[in-house]
Parts: sequence; C-alpha cells; structure tokens
Amino acid sequence: MQHLADIRKEYSKAALDILSMSTNPIQQFESWFQEALHAQVLEPNAMCLATVNADNRPSARIVLLKGIENGAFLFYTNFQSDKGKELENNPACAATFFWPELERQVRIEGTATRVSDKTAEAYFQSRPRGSQIGAWSSPQSSVLENREILEERVRQMEQKFEGKQVLPKPHQWGGFQIDPLLIEFWQGRPSRLHDRIEYTKVEGTWKAHRLAP
Repeated sequence: MQHLADIRKEYSKAALDILSMSTNPIQQFESWFQEALHAQVLEPNAMCLATVNADNRPSARIVLLKGIENGAFLFYTNFQSDKGKELENNPACAATFFWPELERQVRIEGTATRVSDKTAEAYFQSRPRGSQIGAWSSPQSSVLENREILEERVRQMEQKFEGKQVLPKPHQWGGFQIDPLLIEFWQGRPSRLHDRIEYTKVEGTWKAHRLAP
C-alpha cells in the first residue's frame, strides 16, 4: 500500500496572469466554468459548501450550483436541513470548486440569503418529477431508523400527487444565494508554486491581487 505522504501530483497545465484576467471575478468564474464544461469535468457545478453552527463548529458538504444571478451563486436545499438551519442562524459561508482535470480551484467567501419563493418554485418545477417527490418525502438531516421509513414516505407522496407531473414546491424547500465578498482563483503550478489571484470587494468595487502559494 502506498504511503499517504508519498502521494503527490505535479501541476503544469496552465498559468495565471492577473493582467489577462477579467476585472470582474464573476465574469472570470463564468469563463472558467465554460472551460470546465468543455473539458467535460465530472460535475463541474459541484461545490463544497461550508457553514457554521450555533456552537461555532464548521461543517461542509457538496451541493450543486444551480445558477449565477446578479453576481450571486445560487443553490437549493431543504430549509430544515443542517445547512439550511445554520445559514438562517449565521449567513456567513464559504464554497469551493475543484476541477482536477484543469488543475484549478475556485474559493468563494460571502453571505447567504434566501432567494424569492417565485425563483425557488420555478427551479423546483423544472426538476425531474422523481426529484420533486424526493423533496416532499425526505425530512432532510433527521434521524431515520431505517430506509423503509423513507421509502414508505415516497409511496405516500406518489399516492398524494398521483396524476400530477408538476408538483407545488414544499414550504420547507427553497434556495439560497451566496453574495461573494472574496473570490480566489487557483491554478496548479510545478513544485507547488501555484498561481493564486484573489478578488476582494471593497466598498462595492472588486480589487484583485496575487497571493503567494
């Protein structure tokens, strides 16, 4: 078995020059995201979302980016989930994208607020019907004695909404938008001398600078 300390990869696919990057990090992210799509990165919209609970303990999980609107990053969840409760209590959060095929990472820090019910319902009803049923069925983050309980709840929801292809949005389900205050673009480079360009928002204006690796 290979020792963990011996696992390493040399990065050499690209470089970052602050002068060639957009002055707007949202536009820069959208450009990188399109490159990730073109490179057929596995789940390019997967991001690790970090939140903080009432005991000041951080937690993180993978969620899916589902939109960029007015400079904010959108994702959806059950408000009764741990992340939903934590964001309601403390809107400060962070999100990280990692695209190993491109040797790139994007790090975001900001605050989260709920999107409108109209926006959330429009997205909810665009999802596959099975996902809509799943959102109605799952008491997300609650303890379940066994999977059969969840499957029974699915059967009940299937019966309740029989014949309906589009379901109403559950009141406990909706979206958050992360309004960024910091966005860092990371490009892997040889010998761990990575390129890091960080944008910070100062009085409503984005400022960019290079960070040491």
